[in-house]
Amino acid sequence: MKDIQYEIVKEIAVLSTGESGYTKEINLISWNGKEPKYDIRSFSPNREKCGKGVTLTEAEAEKLLAALEKVLSE
Repeated sequence: MKDIQYEIVKEIAVLSTGESGYTKEINLISWNGKEPKYDIRSFSPNREKCGKGVTLTEAEAEKLLAALEKVLSE
């Protein structure tokens, strides 16, 4: 099985921290050397492991932002 490699290009925010020390983060990440995407997922302390997450292109992130701004302003 192919190793998955990632590089955190830009740390954006830690959204929460669980009792176990895992953090839910949003970052700009390059997966396997590809174009960086916005990424929301959990990481163990020291980022040794990461959980399942969601990656978004810039266009998808803009649509998500617009949708959240709309619903949160209601």
